[in-house]
Amino acid sequence: MAGKIKRSDIDEVRTRINIADVVGDYVTLKSAGSGSMKGLCPFHDERSPSFHVRPQAGFYHCFGCGEGGDVYSFLQKMDHLSFQESVERLAGKLGYTLHYEEGGTAPDTSNRTRLLAANSAAETFFREQLLSAEAEIGRVFLGERGFDALAAEKFGVGYAPNSFDALSKHLTAQGFTIPELVEAGVLSQGDRGSYDRFRGRLVWPIRDVSGQTIGFGARKLRDDDQGPKYLNTPETPVYHKSRVLYGLDLAKRDISRNRQVVIVEGYTDVMACHLAGITTAIATCGTAFGSDHITVVRRVLGDTDDPSQGSRGEVIFTFDPDEAGQKAASRAFAEESRFAAQTFVAVPPEGLDPCDVRIQRGDQALREVINSRSPMYEFMIKQVMNSCDLNTVEGRSNALRMATPIVAKIRDRVIRDGYSRELAGWLGMNPDDVAREIRQAPAKPAAASTASPALPPGSTEEAPYQLSSLSKDPVTALERDGLMVLLQHPDMVAIERANAVLATQFSHGALALVRDAMVSAMDYYPTPQWVAQVTAETPPALSTLVGQLAVAPLPEQSGQTERYCEGITSSLLDRELLRRKAEVLGALQRSDPTGDPDNYRALQESLVSLEKDRRDLRGE
Repeated sequence: MAGKIKRSDIDEVRTRINIADVVGDYVTLKSAGSGSMKGLCPFHDERSPSFHVRPQAGFYHCFGCGEGGDVYSFLQKMDHLSFQESVERLAGKLGYTLHYEEGGTAPDTSNRTRLLAANSAAETFFREQLLSAEAEIGRVFLGERGFDALAAEKFGVGYAPNSFDALSKHLTAQGFTIPELVEAGVLSQGDRGSYDRFRGRLVWPIRDVSGQTIGFGARKLRDDDQGPKYLNTPETPVYHKSRVLYGLDLAKRDISRNRQVVIVEGYTDVMACHLAGITTAIATCGTAFGSDHITVVRRVLGDTDDPSQGSRGEVIFTFDPDEAGQKAASRAFAEESRFAAQTFVAVPPEGLDPCDVRIQRGDQALREVINSRSPMYEFMIKQVMNSCDLNTVEGRSNALRMATPIVAKIRDRVIRDGYSRELAGWLGMNPDDVAREIRQAPAKPAAASTASPALPPGSTEEAPYQLSSLSKDPVTALERDGLMVLLQHPDMVAIERANAVLATQFSHGALALVRDAMVSAMDYYPTPQWVAQVTAETPPALSTLVGQLAVAPLPEQSGQTERYCEGITSSLLDRELLRRKAEVLGALQRSDPTGDPDNYRALQESLVSLEKDRRDLRGE
């Protein structure tokens, strides 16, 4: 085994590399005068840049947290590399041959390097397979979505053969071991041994900000594929989905240059946006946009409160106009205050996603969707207004109560006052009355009727919330028991029924957040990783609650577990149908059968359909 890298080579690589280029892969740097550059520190969360880099000296230092060092220590801390690994990575980037004290060159045997090499080799294999006869179904899928061979090449799209060991055989022949491939996430381990994780699917390589492939996202193509629509690499030492953004390696330069980032929902949406000229588009990888993603985006965007840094940037979210999209918007809005940049929402027309817009209406139409964005605050206000009947005094009053916390949350007083006047105009109310309500409102977002409620009053993100904290009322008890059933006995509740239960409205704030985490983790239902993944998706303050829900005893009788599970889930589904029936009845009472007979008839038909669903659920 080779020894230490020669000191002369270490010094030579350090001399040849530009530390600003290396740091710039993680942080947007701007000139700070006198040969210095600065940006937002990658080692702690801050709103004003205190992280300085001096390229000529080859060092960095943060005046906020005290971190500092040379280009090697930066890579060690950012990517958890050993000193030798950091030198080897930079030498490889330069094409410089290293020499070791015992002679020769060292083989790449470090754990992280091996995992990255395995992912890179898997990507090459998948891309080659896209040209095979078997991959015709994948090429048709891409073609139907407007992506030709050049587009597939640009984004590294490949195809995983419909085989249990095609990739395994290929990579082991190259010298990789089965344990390495399992740890890299390209193989899965079952009772009968290892097998290819991705089979018969289109595969997108997921890369870190520096362009290294760290995982994959795979889309099913065949009707007989019983897996989830999208299957991603599991958590590995190099892949952490809460911190990875698809397309960031391609978009980072334009995000920094244009001071704009467009956040879409999927891999094909990113492709469509980039091919339409929206080169600042990125997406999360199978998880909701969260606080860790915000930290990454802010560093690349150069998002700072410092007025000397020029105009603020733009963060544009795209959401589907359906219920799931509205929930995603509410989650994004809850984190909006972490951005100094202006936040916007762009909603594609007629329920289309960005990829569909490009297919059906062309590149210009997709660009217009982004250009016609609405400010996040306006979007959220309109969402709560749309949930109220503005034709009645009660409806307008309710809309005011729901919208005032949103306006009160705006930190900029001038913008807040502007929205106060806008809200008064939209509701047809006295501006002074609206302003008074806003001054008295708590500065926190009000959830729209389709959004998940916030945590209960008095709880915080840091304070752990426990099972004993739940109220004893029957509604909360039903929601609690429903989640316990799905966490403890997923083998007894079919995934279709579980999805239907999780799509119902939850009135208790903490349980609603746990429900949202379960929705995000459904790829793992009902695998042994189910509870662990739900816990990973849950806000830290609720992780204790999830653990308790997963182990607390259920009040079922011995031997009656399956019957109990069916009864609890039926009660939740019946409650949801009853709620929807009440909504339709209310709309029917407000409807004019002579003025709008078509709408009246549609409501009647909906009422009949809901009642039939309730009878079917009860087996009547």
